[in-house]
Amino acid sequence: MAPTVEISIPTTTISHSSPPHTLYHITLRLPLRSFTVSKRYSDFAAFHNDLVSQTNAQPPVSLPSKSWFSNTVSNERFREERRRGLEEYLRAINEAPDGRWRTSSAWRAFLNLPSAATASTTAGTSNTSSRLHAAITDPGSAANASINDPTLWLDYYRDMKSHLHDARLQLSRRDQETTPQKQHESSAQAKSSLVRAGSMISTLEEGLKNLGARGNQDSARSSSALGDGELRRRKDLLINARKEKDGLEDLLHAMAAKSRLDNAVASIEDKEALLKANNIDTAGTRRNATRSGRVLGKETERTRELDNEGVLQLQQQTMRDQDQDVQDLLKIIIRQRELGNAIHEELEVQNELLKLADEDTDRLNAKLEIAKKRIGKIS
Repeated sequence: MAPTVEISIPTTTISHSSPPHTLYHITLRLPLRSFTVSKRYSDFAAFHNDLVSQTNAQPPVSLPSKSWFSNTVSNERFREERRRGLEEYLRAINEAPDGRWRTSSAWRAFLNLPSAATASTTAGTSNTSSRLHAAITDPGSAANASINDPTLWLDYYRDMKSHLHDARLQLSRRDQETTPQKQHESSAQAKSSLVRAGSMISTLEEGLKNLGARGNQDSARSSSALGDGELRRRKDLLINARKEKDGLEDLLHAMAAKSRLDNAVASIEDKEALLKANNIDTAGTRRNATRSGRVLGKETERTRELDNEGVLQLQQQTMRDQDQDVQDLLKIIIRQRELGNAIHEELEVQNELLKLADEDTDRLNAKLEIAKKRIGKIS
C-alpha cells in the first residue's frame, strides 16, 4: 500500500541568525492538505536518537553523518549532498514495509503530523479523517458544529495553531515590506488567518464543553471521555491561544493605524512642498520669489544656503568621497581574501603534518610489535 504522506525536501535556506545555519524545508503532502516544516541538522540528529530509542531499531537508511571539516553554510555542494541524504533518510522511513518507525510519537512530533495521518486505513480512521477535513475546510457547518472526539479535537487545535503561526509570519513580513501594495497583501493574509483561527477557537471551546459533558455522563464506559486534569489543560491551551490571537489582532490594528498616520503625514508634506515650489503660502496667496525656485526634493542643512553651482560641487565631492570609500573597501576585501588563502594553505600544511604523524605512528606501532615479540622469545 502506498504511504499516506508524501515527503520531500525541495529547498534549503540560510538563516539570518548568529551564527547562521542551514534550514531544510520538508514538504509534506497529506490526503487533505499540504504544509512545510523547517528543520536544521541538529533537529534531525535529535529526532534520530529519539526514533531509535523508541523503536530499538535503526531506520532503513542511515542519517547523513556530521562533518567537522565542511560547513553547509559556505559550501553549496556539501549543502546539496546533505539535502539529498536527509530526503532519502525520511523517504526510506516513510516507504518502508515495516511501519514501526512511522507509528512512533517521535515521527509524528518531528513532522507535526496529525494522528490520523499515521494510522492504518480503517473505517474508523477514514471517519476521523473526513471529520477533520470538514472541520478544517468549513468550521461553521452544521455537521461540524461540535467536536466529540478527543483525537479530532487535538488535530483541530494543531491546525488552529498553524493559522496563528501563519498570521504571525505575515505580520512580520508586512513590517519588512517597503511598498504599500505588499504591506496590504500581507495584512490581508494575516487578517484572513486570524479570522479563521478565531472561528476555530470558538469551535474548540464548544467541542471541549461537549467532551466535558460527555465525560460527566458516562466517564466509566466512554473511551473518548476526558479526565478533569486533561480538561483543565485543554482549557488553558484555548485561553493562551485566544490571548495570542487577540495580541496579533491588536498588533495588526496598530500597524494599520501607523500606516494611515504615515500616509497622512506624507500627504501633508507633499502638499507643503508643492505650495513652496509655486511660492504660495497657506492662505492661498502667491508670494514674491525670493530664491531661484530650485526644487530638488527636501533641502538639508548643507544645501539650503548653496546655489545650484554649489549644490553641483557638493554632489561631485560626495561622489568622489564615495568612490574613495569603495576603493578602501576593495582593499579590505582583497586583504581578507589574502588572509583566507593563507589560512587555507596553512590548513593544508597542517593536514600534511597530521598525515605524516599518522604514518610515523603506524611505523612506531609496528616496531613496538616486533620488540614485544623479541622480548617474548627472550623471556
